[in-house]
Amino acid sequence: MQEILQSNPLFAQLSPRQLERVAQRAARIRIAEGESVFEQGDPFERFYLVVEGQIKLYRLSPAGNEKVIEVISQGSTFAEALMFLHRPNYPVGAQALGASELISIDARDFAEMLKDSVETCFLLLGDMSQRLRGLLREIDELSLHSATCRVAAALLQLAAKGSDNFELPIAKQVLASRLSITPETLSRIIKNLTGRRIISVTGSRVSVLDRDALKLAADVCALPEDSLQSTFQYPCPPERRNH
Repeated sequence: MQEILQSNPLFAQLSPRQLERVAQRAARIRIAEGESVFEQGDPFERFYLVVEGQIKLYRLSPAGNEKVIEVISQGSTFAEALMFLHRPNYPVGAQALGASELISIDARDFAEMLKDSVETCFLLLGDMSQRLRGLLREIDELSLHSATCRVAAALLQLAAKGSDNFELPIAKQVLASRLSITPETLSRIIKNLTGRRIISVTGSRVSVLDRDALKLAADVCALPEDSLQSTFQYPCPPERRNH
C-alpha cells in the first residue's frame, strides 16, 4: 500500500515514517458498480485514493435531481480538502461507476500529521487555489456558452491527441449531467453533429469526421483544454496559459 500512496503527489513529500503512519491507518476497499462510497451530508471522516475504477461525485437538489460534479479516475484522490473545515459533512455523494478499488485514509490523523510536513501543506494550498480558479471558470462557461459548444469541447478533450476514434469513458447520461444539460439535449446535439457529418457515434464509440468543424464549434466558447478536469481531485491539471 505504501508504494501506491507514494506514487501520488499528495503523499510523495511524506517521510518514510509519515507514509507508514498513513498506511497503518488506511484501508483498502473494493466496491461494486452502483455502490455508494458516502452520501451527501454524511459526516466527513475519511478521504480516498482511487486505485482502480471510476467514482462519480454528484449533488442532489431538494427536488431530487442529480448533478454530476466530477468523475474521479485511477490515481486521483478526492474529498481531502474537507480536512480544513470544522466538523464538516460531505457536500457531495460518491458512487462507483463500475467495480472499483479505493484506499480510504483517516482524515483527522492525516490533518494532524500535516503540522510536521510543510511541503505537503504547500502542495495542498496550491492545489486548492487551482480548484477555486477552475470552479470560477466553469461557472462562467456554464453561464455564457451554449450546450453545443460544451459538447463539442468535451468531445475534443476526450479524443486522444492525433486520434479521431475513441470510446466515451463514461455513460452518456453521466456526461450530460457533467455538462449541465439533459440526456435528451445531449442526444439532440450528437444527432445534429452526426447529421452535419462532423462526428459519427456507434454506441459509446465516437469517430471525429471533421475535426476542424468540431474545433470551430468548440472555439465559439473559447473553452480551455482542462475545462472538464476535476475541481475535486488531486492533482489538478496544469493551467493553460494564453499567448
